[in-house]
Parts: sequence; C-alpha cells; structure tokens
Amino acid sequence: MKDMLVRLIELPDVSEIEKKLLEKEKIIFRRAIAPEKHLVSEWVMEQFGTYWQSEVEVAFSRQPVSCWIAQRGNQILGFACYESTARNFFGPTGTLESERGKGIGKVLLIKSLLSLKEMGYAYAIIGGVGPAEFYEKAVGAKPIDGSEVSVYENLLRKI
Repeated sequence: MKDMLVRLIELPDVSEIEKKLLEKEKIIFRRAIAPEKHLVSEWVMEQFGTYWQSEVEVAFSRQPVSCWIAQRGNQILGFACYESTARNFFGPTGTLESERGKGIGKVLLIKSLLSLKEMGYAYAIIGGVGPAEFYEKAVGAKPIDGSEVSVYENLLRKI
C-alpha cells in the first residue's frame, strides 16, 4: 500500500455535511478527550484490531488529543487520528460498517487534516492507504511514488 500526499491549503468545506448529519442523524463530531481513552481504545480494538488500537492510544498521549470521533448519543460511529505513527501522518481512521456512505469518514478526515494545518503543515501524508479513490475524491490526495516501502515496512506481527 502506498502513502498519499494531501495539500492542506484548500481543503473542502464539510460544514454542510456536518450540519446535515447532526440534524438528520444526530451525529456529533468532536475531538476525543482523555477520560474516554479506554472506551475509544476498546471500541477500536473490537472494530479494527490491535494495531489501530495501539495508534489510538498514542493519539491520546498528545495534548490536545489527536483523535476525532463521531458519535450518536453514547455510541461511537467512527474515529480518525493523526500524528500517531509519525509526524504529519493522518490515520488510522475507520467508520462502523453500518454507518458507511453517509459522509462520516469524510468529515473525520477533514477535521483531522485541518488540525494538521493548524499545526503549521502545508501538506499531510496519509500512510499505507487502502481506499485510495476515497482520498483522491475527498481531498485530492495523490499517491507518493516509491512509498510502497514505508514506516510500516518492518512492523512486528503476531505469529
């Protein structure tokens, strides 16, 4: 999987999508806070596995927490992290399968990228991309040539 590069200068406005999701679906988007670490970490473990759980836990070590969540009531619907595995990296991110296709992932992506922009970055890296078409369409991300070998190259794996 390649990494992708995103220009942060002109990110799309998702305020209308966010407003519609709040009114129609009662979905709130916000930065996670420290007392929720165990809940978010456990949810990510259940939905996406131990590697992403580890990255989420690193996001909670940042101040402010570098993890955005989408929630309806007391239920987590999705999450997105940045600067967990490497500086200026977006990810991991995931949305409940039953909630996909509503724009939740796009809002979480752009909120995270805006957070990176606020930190002073002009570009961001999306590491080890799976759904490249989503990132191309959502934020104009471009594959980085030669990035098949990435920070994840020698990742320890449970055998």
